[in-house]
Amino acid sequence: MYWEGAEEKSEEYSFLDLKNLSNKFANVLKKYGIKKGDRVFIFLPRIPELYVSFLGIIKTGAIASDLFAAFGPKALEDRLKDSGAKILVTNSELKHRVDEIKDRLPELKYMMVVDSESEGEEIGYGEEMKKASRDFEVERMDPEDPLFMLYTSGTTGKPKGVVHTHYAILHEHLTMKWVLDIHEDDIYWCTADPGWVTGIAYGILGSWSNGTSSVVYEGRFSPEKWYSVIEKRQVTVWYTAPTAIRMLMRAGEELPKKYDLSSLRYLCSVGEPLNPEAIHWALKVFGLPFHDNWWQTETGGILIANYPCMRIKPGSMGKPFPGIRAAIVDDDGNELPAGAEGNLAIKPPWPSMMKEIWRNPEKYKSYFKRGWYVTGDRARMDEDGYFWFIGRADDVIKTAGERIGPFEVESALVEHPAIVEAGVIGKPDPIRGEIIKAFVSLKKGYKPSTELEDDIKKFIKKRLAGHAYPREIEFVGTLPKTRSGKIMRRLLKAQELGLPVGDTSTLEE
Repeated sequence: MYWEGAEEKSEEYSFLDLKNLSNKFANVLKKYGIKKGDRVFIFLPRIPELYVSFLGIIKTGAIASDLFAAFGPKALEDRLKDSGAKILVTNSELKHRVDEIKDRLPELKYMMVVDSESEGEEIGYGEEMKKASRDFEVERMDPEDPLFMLYTSGTTGKPKGVVHTHYAILHEHLTMKWVLDIHEDDIYWCTADPGWVTGIAYGILGSWSNGTSSVVYEGRFSPEKWYSVIEKRQVTVWYTAPTAIRMLMRAGEELPKKYDLSSLRYLCSVGEPLNPEAIHWALKVFGLPFHDNWWQTETGGILIANYPCMRIKPGSMGKPFPGIRAAIVDDDGNELPAGAEGNLAIKPPWPSMMKEIWRNPEKYKSYFKRGWYVTGDRARMDEDGYFWFIGRADDVIKTAGERIGPFEVESALVEHPAIVEAGVIGKPDPIRGEIIKAFVSLKKGYKPSTELEDDIKKFIKKRLAGHAYPREIEFVGTLPKTRSGKIMRRLLKAQELGLPVGDTSTLEE
């Protein structure tokens, strides 16, 4: 692992270093009573301890999860409470957010803090790692035993815990080889944070199972910094997201000329549809196209892709991975012909398919219909077997490649003292794909103002996450609702974008 810190620090770890450190960490977890099936969560920025902890957790047979470092107390509480995590690995800066909710997490026994000493129920990472043995007998697991879990947002209710098994590594290993075209001498950079599934599947499991030398960059996005990392580490294979590519495009074609980017040989993109302009731009600037691919948190690995040997059709997600059967089906699960729009569906099972939704079997069943896993994405397949993304079948918002459930944002909004009701939609945006727009009605005594708007944005950033706040807020008298009281986001979106409002028969008077 070639680690590039936010403040010009850099460190290198051999595979032997990672083995010894993760063995030590596994021994520390055992000392504090962690056993097979327990949940151990990580809440850290992209520092080496995150990667060491993740590997150590899965060696004990416990279920690992990584929480995005931008999460606020509310987002943390939902995930830590639902999972029943026993230990949380964090640092002194992020720990304060957990302290706010600690008394509401009865199953969280310890916090392990990477940059402070042991005190009470807090475990000092450094001192325990010094004492721990580097010899550890890895727990023997069945391929179907749980390996890691991640929470994903839906249109209703709290985030759902998607559980993947050890079998997932097989799928991630092969797709890493065949889709991301990894070879023995590659230097690989996956820009995704392990708080999202790409950062685990292709930033830890698929990459290191192939023995890939990997670059990790801790800092925030900056075109100059990104190009300098590629130049310094001589990155050959680069896996990133359309939002990042569009932000690089915005920085212009002259900037990359200041760096030696000649090491690059293969570029891939994931997270949301990659627009054709980004592919043409990359060809012009890097002399290489970005290869788009499609998958989800629930699928655990790449299912549809533009392979190295395939002709790219700009704007298409590509063709199914060998062994994967994909189709476009109607709402009753019947296959539709080429060219028809419908639900993108996959024939189960496949090795990295989610095993369960944590403590929610009903939700898990809802993903499957008539022998298909129905993805929630609308798409079409052309005559050549290429798949094309059209949009989400539900209200889930895709902003900068991350899925945000409108319900979660609405729930946080109505906790603001000024807001009585809120409806949230995704609004198309040239850089982020979509941004969150909130329609809010105010309690008596409050008036719309720029100051109130700024206060609401800050409130949501602090409670949920830095990427989950509404970039646009519109103050309204009332929100369109069904007779049963459900906010009609579809109507809000239609009005915002000037689209037909469709059937309003269930709208209350």
